[in-house]
Amino acid sequence: MRIAVTIFLTDETITPTRLARELEDRGFAGLYLPEHTHIPVERTTPYPAGGDLPPEYGRTLDPFVALGQAAAVTERLGLGTGITLVAQHDPIALAKQIATLDHLSGGRFTLGLGFGWNVEEAADHGVRWGARRELVRDRMGLMRALWSREPTAYEGEFGGVRASHAHPKPVQPPRGPVVGPRTLVGGAAGPKLFAHISEYADGWLPIGGRGLSESLPLLRTAWADAGRDPKALQVVPYAVHPSPGKLAHYADLGIEEVVVQLPPAGEAEVLKAVEACERYLPGR
Repeated sequence: MRIAVTIFLTDETITPTRLARELEDRGFAGLYLPEHTHIPVERTTPYPAGGDLPPEYGRTLDPFVALGQAAAVTERLGLGTGITLVAQHDPIALAKQIATLDHLSGGRFTLGLGFGWNVEEAADHGVRWGARRELVRDRMGLMRALWSREPTAYEGEFGGVRASHAHPKPVQPPRGPVVGPRTLVGGAAGPKLFAHISEYADGWLPIGGRGLSESLPLLRTAWADAGRDPKALQVVPYAVHPSPGKLAHYADLGIEEVVVQLPPAGEAEVLKAVEACERYLPGR
């Protein structure tokens, strides 16, 4: 099983370059970074995990800039977002960012995307909350058009793009309906989410990985009903606090990659946590 990590990198934590070098040298599979553009002070949306919102949410580095730094100092380490808030981006500019990072890293980028939870943050980006899922779906369609090998037009409910010359292209070739880098959709289990995954993604990025025994058969059914190859479905539990029993359970479910959570801390504390996770690496 491949072991990757996620961390809230901020202006107060270990740097992207230091962490990326350490992860590659120690044999970890990847580095996934979250995204929040800002956290409005006048916020009524409750923190999904309960309690007060941790301060790192308002200090998060831009994931694409940070992953670009990580790409520049590594050769094999996977690079991903967990998650990109697609609704909060101009899709033409985002398509260029993603394709550039994937191209410069030699195809190492994974687009983990989601729909968001912070109503106030999204509202400042002009997002109508009730329509955000369909907005993301629409923007993914537009980006797929720009990533296509030939100039391809797209016209959707929320916007469009003319047939255009748009390079570089993501490294991976098209896979069924999926065009672009490896794409995983985050969110809670349910028919709407599973329809999105089956339509335009390579798989699911479930936070914490709870309830997979019950939800995976439902996802696999939706995937098969969409005409997707059963062997191609990828499920990557995200922000996991690992234990031998938990990882063995995931392996029994056919899961091949897990993303473990690191603390949003300085260099010494983060590297201590990385060292503690080394025992879960293959062959250890």
